[in-house]
Amino acid sequence: MLFTCSGGFLVAYFRTDQRSHQAADMGILLAFAPFVVFAVVDRLIGSTVGLFAAAVTSASLLAWDWVSPDKKPKILEIGTTVLFCGLAIYAFVIQPAWTIIGVRLRVDVGLLIIVLITMIVGQPFTLQYAKERVAPEFWQHPEFIRTNYIITAVWALAFLILVLAELTLLYLPNVPPRVGILATIAALIGAVKFTSWYPERRKAAVGPPAAGG
Repeated sequence: MLFTCSGGFLVAYFRTDQRSHQAADMGILLAFAPFVVFAVVDRLIGSTVGLFAAAVTSASLLAWDWVSPDKKPKILEIGTTVLFCGLAIYAFVIQPAWTIIGVRLRVDVGLLIIVLITMIVGQPFTLQYAKERVAPEFWQHPEFIRTNYIITAVWALAFLILVLAELTLLYLPNVPPRVGILATIAALIGAVKFTSWYPERRKAAVGPPAAGG
């Protein structure tokens, strides 16, 4: 009986319309827009301006979800806004002698902490995006929650790789910068691919629904 119920859930969940899956994936990627903005502005203008640009971007995304009738503020967006606003104010007021790598390290560590906190409190950050495309009756299903824990854990691993790459560049200056860049790109692309691949893998494992099931 348990197997039948679980199989029925998996069929219903993992066979959600493909456009809904893509929309959820895009929602996750959009949530990381502030970090992209920071990386670009940091490189072109400077770290402090990059932090303020990222703070404005993250606050805008949070406000958009707040006023949109079909969306709700996400833990990741709230944490990102607090992170960048806090770092931007600190950098402007204190004006610490941070290196570019030092600033990026703090941003990456902050992001990793946010993601880990969502898992610790039982709300892996991908869960809120997944709920926007899954019927409420499935939200408490163990398979649904487990899937989001796995995907969130992969993102946490990717951000850990970013932190390790920044630490390597900071404390081992003889290491070519391209090593850290390649590790970062590989980690992020891997997390993006896994986010799309894992539900498809689970869908393939379920197979076609049994007759009458």
